[in-house]
Amino acid sequence: MTSGETETESSTAPSSESTPSGSSVPAAAPYARRRFAALLALATAVVLAAGVVTVVQLSPEPSGDTGAAAPAADGAVAGGQSASASSGSPSSSQRTPQPEPAPDDATSRPAQQVPQEQGARFEAWVDEVAGWLDIPRRAMHAYATATVRMEQERPGCNLSWVTLAGIGRTTSDHGREGGRDLTRDGRPTSPIGTIELHNFAGEVISQAGAEGPLQLSPAVWQQWAATASGEAPNIQDIDDAALTAGRALCDGGRDLDQGGQWLAGVSALHDEPLFLHRVLATANVYGTVGMADERPNEKVLKAVTFAIEKIGLPYVWGGNGTEQGDAGFDCSGLTTAAYGSAGVSLERTAHWQYSSLPIIGPDEEPRLGDLVFFGDPNTKIHHVGMYIGNQQMIDAPTFGQAVQVHNYRKPGDSYAGAGRPVA
Repeated sequence: MTSGETETESSTAPSSESTPSGSSVPAAAPYARRRFAALLALATAVVLAAGVVTVVQLSPEPSGDTGAAAPAADGAVAGGQSASASSGSPSSSQRTPQPEPAPDDATSRPAQQVPQEQGARFEAWVDEVAGWLDIPRRAMHAYATATVRMEQERPGCNLSWVTLAGIGRTTSDHGREGGRDLTRDGRPTSPIGTIELHNFAGEVISQAGAEGPLQLSPAVWQQWAATASGEAPNIQDIDDAALTAGRALCDGGRDLDQGGQWLAGVSALHDEPLFLHRVLATANVYGTVGMADERPNEKVLKAVTFAIEKIGLPYVWGGNGTEQGDAGFDCSGLTTAAYGSAGVSLERTAHWQYSSLPIIGPDEEPRLGDLVFFGDPNTKIHHVGMYIGNQQMIDAPTFGQAVQVHNYRKPGDSYAGAGRPVA
């Protein structure tokens, strides 16, 4: 985009009617393939439920066809240089607000659960999923086992390992925070105390006294502490932590297939909006990757992970992110930086990105990591986001709004198709 172009075509109200396309699974033995499909069907269903709670609205609802945010001028200028950032540091009006649930979708309930039997087949499934998603095998085992246990304890809860894995990735990178690893007994190589987490306004949003690989608060641990082994519960043990988190998520008869109840469940662990949105985005990606029929491209995963980590940063006209000295991003600045982190160079503006990438038409479902474009290709493409599956994208929408997750389509939008930076 050149200076003065409008930049927003986002929709902040995710639809509970969105459904994933394709249900193919990685090549594997027939049993493992069926079980993997069942698991990822469940994962995607949970992502569907989660997808209805992704509204991030940082400014009053605007008029016009953006449906979510007032038009914003892109600060990118000729030659890909950044114009002066006008937003400065994040203000209270740019902080990530609490997600708002949309109507629940009762049709998303899956028919099957995670493999119920233990043994070699269960272990093979764990190995396969962990390898695809860069989840330590020991952590994946804990998430899957807790899911099986909660299916037995609370069959109506519909807890998915994808939610637990999203929490584990968001809190401590599955126990790997600070260079740690998980030992064979499920404990980090050194105890994990409270990981200090700040929002982009500089405020500390970590929970006082939180500990362990899932950063469970003292209140959560006191109320729901559980043991997976029959020994005394240990907050540093990822098996105990995952089961404890599962009980907190399912408390009160929640059905996590329902968007509002999913939000309430995750909020019971930590009700900070930045945390909620990152968990949601990560679970979305895990479900999307798992539903593919081939191993995900590492560059795509790296770019998407970069974008997830920027959720909550403010919109900045011409912004290229904190790595380049700016407080935040504009839409094409975010996509450029995300793929740049994976060693893939993109043009700096949405219009130039559209013109330089292979384009998938508006009638074809985008893939994970595709760039989704809005505008008129014959005149001006004015907005771009990054697709993360399940009809959702991450983008930097407009002034006064943070980098966020929400539906990439809405009725009457000017969607122009998707571009694929990595084949």
